[in-house]
Amino acid sequence: MMDVSEDQASGRGGKVAVLIVAAGRGARAGQANGPKQYQHIGGLAVIAHTLEIFLAHPQTGEVVVAIHADDRDLFRQAAGANVERVTAIDGGATRQASVRLGLLALRSQAPGQVLIHDAVRPFVDAELIDRTIAAIGEREGALPALPVADTLKREAASGLVGETVPRDGLHAAQTPQGFPFWPILAAHEKAHHLGKMDFTDDASIAEWADIPVRIVPGSPDNVKLTWARDIAMAHERLSGGRTQFPDIRTGNGYDVHAFEPGDHVTLCGVAIPHDKRLSGHSDADVGLHALTDALLATCGSGDIGSHFPPSDPQWKGAASRIFVEHAARIVRDRGGRIANADITLICEAPRVGPHREAMTAALSQMLAISPDRISIKATTNEKLGFVGREEGIAAIATASVVFPGEVPE
Repeated sequence: MMDVSEDQASGRGGKVAVLIVAAGRGARAGQANGPKQYQHIGGLAVIAHTLEIFLAHPQTGEVVVAIHADDRDLFRQAAGANVERVTAIDGGATRQASVRLGLLALRSQAPGQVLIHDAVRPFVDAELIDRTIAAIGEREGALPALPVADTLKREAASGLVGETVPRDGLHAAQTPQGFPFWPILAAHEKAHHLGKMDFTDDASIAEWADIPVRIVPGSPDNVKLTWARDIAMAHERLSGGRTQFPDIRTGNGYDVHAFEPGDHVTLCGVAIPHDKRLSGHSDADVGLHALTDALLATCGSGDIGSHFPPSDPQWKGAASRIFVEHAARIVRDRGGRIANADITLICEAPRVGPHREAMTAALSQMLAISPDRISIKATTNEKLGFVGREEGIAAIATASVVFPGEVPE
């Protein structure tokens, strides 16, 4: 545990530090588009809206964000230009653990006061922040809260109503919760060392540590986005009824490989017996190479050669599914959902039709999409050109990906 000096406890210091808690997994809101703090509302990630409010406030200073260790790329993309204005740290396994780590990260700044806020409350406003800061005392915290309006029932073990709970004096707690910095850090350190890890907010830790907490009026708009429906309603609110232009992107890829002596060709992940093979540094799977470029094109991530240069000996003879899975991972890391993949193989031989089902199954596994979203076609070149002379095979691929948000104006 740590001792708190008189100067530290007095809350002397400059601007108010901010700690935003964003390390949760958000399972109740669904994971299809990632943790809820990174889902998009009104064209921006939830956490981006939250950051903008605090960074724009004239009384706030250092901003620390506690994120999950797996979410660093997600956070950088969500924060955009603001990523340089905040300090991101790895959070803990629980909200309480994340707050403690965030407070420790702020310790070197020695702030007088700190606001602790949940990233998934993006509708906090400047007036609520003002009220909370104004209520922080030398040894007293501040809690924005709303009086409970609903009638409260306590459930009995049988599942029936056990009793009606009087709502007089009951409030629903919100964030940001404000505290003199050193006392709340000491309270978190004490709870950590005693193994008390069951606090659900920082005001409850303050109460346990005998730090008085003053209630200030909260805001009905300052809702916590918990469920998938909350995310949808928040998006509708920020969109203001305007026409939506979903961010659907299409990428194209083209590749060609010449024949050389061999006993099979690999097309779309399937080995097909043939009296020749395709020449290339990897397995020369022309269909998968074209698809890799198409996927990378949907998010401006270069081409296959920039990720897997043929001059690198580690890719000699490599299975091209590695390239496709890498490109699909890049797309998903940026929040994209692969809607469909379409590949046309241009060759005189071998025949593709008998192997189409196996190719589709292989691509379904690589892309993690259903077979009905995959199209594999083959055509000849009518005996024209190098393809017509059976000197090689060409492939054209198209990928459609839906990204979060909408097309900017």
